[in-house]
Amino acid sequence: MEKGKTIGSAKIAALFDPGTFVETGAYMKRADGDLTGVICGYGAVDGKLVYAFAQDSDRKKGAIDALQAEKIAMLYSMAIKNGAPVVGMFDSAGVVVADGASAMSAYGKLLKVVSDASGVIPQIALINGVCSGMAATVAAMFDVLVTVKDKSQLFVNAPFLVGKEVGSAEYAAQNGLASASADSESDALAKIKKLVAILPSNNEEGVAIEDVNDDINRTVSVNGLCGKELINEIADAADFVELGASYATEMTVGFIQLGGVTCGVVANNASENGGVITAEGAKKAAKLISFCDSFSIPVITLIDSVGVEISSAAEGTPLAAQLGKLAMAYASADTAKITVVCGKAYGAAFTLMGSKALGADMVYALSDSEISVMAPASAVAFLWNDQITESTTRADLEEKWINENASPAAAAADGSIDDVINASELRQRICAAVYMLMMKNSGTPARKHCNLPL
Repeated sequence: MEKGKTIGSAKIAALFDPGTFVETGAYMKRADGDLTGVICGYGAVDGKLVYAFAQDSDRKKGAIDALQAEKIAMLYSMAIKNGAPVVGMFDSAGVVVADGASAMSAYGKLLKVVSDASGVIPQIALINGVCSGMAATVAAMFDVLVTVKDKSQLFVNAPFLVGKEVGSAEYAAQNGLASASADSESDALAKIKKLVAILPSNNEEGVAIEDVNDDINRTVSVNGLCGKELINEIADAADFVELGASYATEMTVGFIQLGGVTCGVVANNASENGGVITAEGAKKAAKLISFCDSFSIPVITLIDSVGVEISSAAEGTPLAAQLGKLAMAYASADTAKITVVCGKAYGAAFTLMGSKALGADMVYALSDSEISVMAPASAVAFLWNDQITESTTRADLEEKWINENASPAAAAADGSIDDVINASELRQRICAAVYMLMMKNSGTPARKHCNLPL
């Protein structure tokens, strides 16, 4: 099909502000004279420069060939030079099989350009058709992957090969591959536009700031709240862009704005098995922290967890390796890191979830939080079991442990936390810390020499 109105052109135009889309490589053709199955170009999304490509099922069913890879590589080159995000729309029947080795090399070229751009510019994938085989691997390398209900098919091996139903939008969400699911393509585009609006355009732009649409000194009511509900309460205008909502639900991650500053947030969801840290939850959190660090996005950590998952199945995940990745994500991140103990912080949960020992800049604890080396019941059983008498019950000893050994004041005494705060001040204190750390330098500032006193 010649250049003109096609399914792919309509899909890509819907992303951009009306009249702003400019196609690139519009007349590039294969040796057989056909246009390749992708449309590339740039335009404005709510006024921000964005580059995009859309595989076009009207052109060779969107099949990947060397020319398609070249067009996308050219697009990426422009995007990186101009410091703007890339949105990729995947809908392809596979490769042009007759092209042989060049078709396989095309996949390799796509893998390389996506890898080279990772951590330099945000990359958002929209699966609005079939994305199979190596194309699924390419899409999975994007920072955020959005699927569409009843339309997306995302798999490496087809269902008829693996013997079970795979690849649906629901399957991708439940297995952590999809960052977000949408009910329709228009809903998916709205989610993508929201992300483009709040994220930095590149890794040199610095902290993303918009006009403040909420009172930074607003008091909050967070008693009994955890996970998404807690995040909504502290976010500007209760606006939380959640990622991976259907995967590892004991861990909640996503983006909010605090005083107009875009922040990543990682929170234990205590309503799911006490917010226990699983291998999947650790992996989910580590990915967000790594992304935030790449683009200088402050990380807010809200702790409310009874500790690490305990089961033989968990050990096979492998749990230790995923916990290690979480620790490394926090320890290696140079971006601003602010942690608040909002509920329970037992054992490894306190250490792993953005502790001061792992490099957090500021660590707070709510006045009624509990910070303990182990669960009070376990601590009493381990240390004070011999103190149980007719007049001193186990419940009495557990209460004593909480008051004496699990109080935030005890943690503050050795510098493990910076301050004990009232719950109503949670938003105020986090906003103040974010503003204070906005210009954080990752290392020692360069200087020629010190200024000698007279």
